[in-house]
Amino acid sequence: MTNALLFWKPILYPSRHRAITLSRVLFSLSQLNPRATTPAATRRMSSSSAFGSTQRIFQLKLNPLTGNSEWVVIEEENESAEFGKQQPLLATTSYLDMLNDTPRNKAFRQAIEKAITKPCHVLDIGAGTGLLSMMAARAMSFGDSEESSGMNGMVTACESYLPMVKLARKVLRANGMERKMHIINKRSDELEIGLDIPSRADVLVSEILDSELLGEGLIPTLQHAHEKLLVENPQTVPYRATTYGQLVECNYLWELHDLVNREAKASDGIHLVPSGTDTVLCIKRQQYAMHCDAIKEEIKLLSEPFKIFDFDFWKRPDSFRETELHVKATNDGTIHAIISWWLLQLDSEGTIFYSTGPKWIGSTSDVEKIGSSLPRADDWCDHWKQTVWFTPDAGLSVCKDKEVHLNAFHTETRISYEVKTSSQNKDADHLDSCSQDHHIFLSPERIAIYGDNSWRCSMLKAIERAMQQKLHPLCLIADDSLFLTIAVARLGKASRVISLFPGLQNKGAKYLQAVAAANGYSMDCIEVTKKGNLQLTLNDSYQRKVDLLIAEPFYHGNDSMLPWEYLRFWKERTSLDSFLSEDVLVMPCKGILRACAMYLPDLWQSRCCLKEIEGFDHMVVNTTLGACGDLPVGEESPCLPFFVWKCGKTKKLSNIITIMEFDFLKPICPCSGKAQVQFKESGICHGFVLWIDWVLDSEDDNVWSTGPGLCCSEESMLQLLLLFTSTCLFLIARLAKFIYFLSHPYPTLKINNVL
Repeated sequence: MTNALLFWKPILYPSRHRAITLSRVLFSLSQLNPRATTPAATRRMSSSSAFGSTQRIFQLKLNPLTGNSEWVVIEEENESAEFGKQQPLLATTSYLDMLNDTPRNKAFRQAIEKAITKPCHVLDIGAGTGLLSMMAARAMSFGDSEESSGMNGMVTACESYLPMVKLARKVLRANGMERKMHIINKRSDELEIGLDIPSRADVLVSEILDSELLGEGLIPTLQHAHEKLLVENPQTVPYRATTYGQLVECNYLWELHDLVNREAKASDGIHLVPSGTDTVLCIKRQQYAMHCDAIKEEIKLLSEPFKIFDFDFWKRPDSFRETELHVKATNDGTIHAIISWWLLQLDSEGTIFYSTGPKWIGSTSDVEKIGSSLPRADDWCDHWKQTVWFTPDAGLSVCKDKEVHLNAFHTETRISYEVKTSSQNKDADHLDSCSQDHHIFLSPERIAIYGDNSWRCSMLKAIERAMQQKLHPLCLIADDSLFLTIAVARLGKASRVISLFPGLQNKGAKYLQAVAAANGYSMDCIEVTKKGNLQLTLNDSYQRKVDLLIAEPFYHGNDSMLPWEYLRFWKERTSLDSFLSEDVLVMPCKGILRACAMYLPDLWQSRCCLKEIEGFDHMVVNTTLGACGDLPVGEESPCLPFFVWKCGKTKKLSNIITIMEFDFLKPICPCSGKAQVQFKESGICHGFVLWIDWVLDSEDDNVWSTGPGLCCSEESMLQLLLLFTSTCLFLIARLAKFIYFLSHPYPTLKINNVL
């Protein structure tokens, strides 16, 4: 589970024993204050009237408190108005992190200036704030001269996301370039020659790249552009991208995917993946973006870096390719994963590069020539990371100097692998394994939790203690916990179990049927029903109320929830109050919101306020993109869900404090809390990390903590990071007042100064 980060303007604490007070924390479910998420889907429509036309899009967002999808309306009008309503749409995205990536900005500027030396038609696909378009316009020496005002000198930028289009237009106005380029609110494959743009473009600049390279639709975008929008043999920035890989052994990476073998070591009688059903509960066979530098001490390299695919931007790419590689093992060990990254060649001559490779990569024959063009070791960023492809099961054993046969495939949107040793006749991996519709996919972090023996013991201990207090109880599983459903059914054979499975629904029921025999329970004692049918189920089938209300809490498909969004369980408990017996036992019985002051220089730098980027003023984007550090008075930085161990350099500056507690034995109600922060380390405080500890059994002090651990293996849930803003410049001499709203539909956390 991620933590939540709260950022402030960084404050230097020279004394190890400086104390501040976090006071008056309020909790409410009555306010409306949407929080941003990356759009899951959008629909566009237009309307017209006597006063003109207005473009609107409907953005589909998930309400974490209900699990329902909701449409949010975004309008194009009033571009000059303040962006208060749009801020949540962009404040937690990676735009700001990307704009703070200095090596990336410098590399694109150098390549664009090298490629564009005279007036021409430039097309920018996925324009964002318009930075690359402005670089192109400046490179053509755009101005008011007759030479540069004709058809041969123009920049066309397309951006499909309306809030970003509105922001880009503000950036253009701030730089006096609104007349030097044309921005279109469309996808590139919706552009038509003669309708949207007058002619095919001579130069393409684009940055539709993700950590895997292909995930944002690079191949279909380039295919359409070369077919419909570009001249023959166009110039492109970038020019080429090359993917690389490396075989590694890493116990932590193994824990993220091999539930079968980890469960065998648990020996607690619970079988989430019984023999013969290895893929019924698994991760998706795909690459996962990850900060591999953060786990470099746990990684054993089993090969040198090897090249996998080249992707040329200057010509139409193929939709599918495969290649067979023979990789020599450099150490004895077990291949748990393939770590991949890409190298971007931005110019045709091969002098300007950008790499997403891990910092341990030294000089190789392919990268030796680029030297200092690679990002420096201290250039941490979150928008592009390495990717990890997990080898199946317990991994593949290899011996030094032996060959590993690797088949690599790519489709239009993904790269995948099959791995085998020279002695194997049968593939050790399968491209389409675990792809059946009735299988349940979990995140790697959730697989790691379900395989964690200490977590399983804590849950089982709490369940056993609860069931000892009830005779033949009726148990209600309020979330998507497969583990708790099986555990209750197995441990209380005389009990009855109802599972709501709000996210899993019918898939959860089919899964329980598939693993029933291996876990020693009958489906006659379990019923999966929707919350709306619960009253009918209780009245017709049981004629009684619920004795045990249980959750982890876990909601399938919502792994990036902020910590307090898991208080959806409290909301659900309240709505179920009429179905609960007077002496109902609730697990967890309490949630505790905790915090710790943090030194976070890398994450801070990636989220700090922008001024100029390669000579272009970007100060107007700070509020909208959720920057921290120098925001105007009254503006707040967003709450960011992060695994703290992935945030580059970090250090705890204070003891852990308790801000407030949530009593799940009672219906939801306003809460308040007050705490003093005692600093135990000297350093710069960039913000606070916040998380929730779940008390499973108050009498036995059985607590599952989701707070930041000392290393990656000790941290399985996101925390929230809240970075300081400029309103807290004098925090040393003042009290910090936290006002916290868990609102419908989305929660926020606000900070103000008080004397």
